Amino acid sequence: MLILLGAAEAESAGLAAETVTNGDPTFAGPLAGVQLGLKVYHAVEPEFKDNVDADVYDEQIGMMEMVLEVDSIIEEMSSIREQFCKY
Repeated sequence: MLILLGAAEAESAGLAAETVTNGDPTFAGPLAGVQLGLKVYHAVEPEFKDNVDADVYDEQIGMMEMVLEVDSIIEEMSSIREQFCKY
């Protein structure tokens, strides 16, 4: 099982990623303190992009890739996986 995110900013993607890996960092939701350790990716990361049909990706995500800070998102997601993913 893995989690696929599509947040528009690295910070919001990181918050969601940390929630499903290390537990809710705000301690406001049902995953507060619950470390699931799930693998989490963002839709613009190469690990996802390289595994889907290129035409479908371009049609559904390609335009957003031009306006998102892709490098920041990838950096944030990689950091979360390195720190908290168990599986």
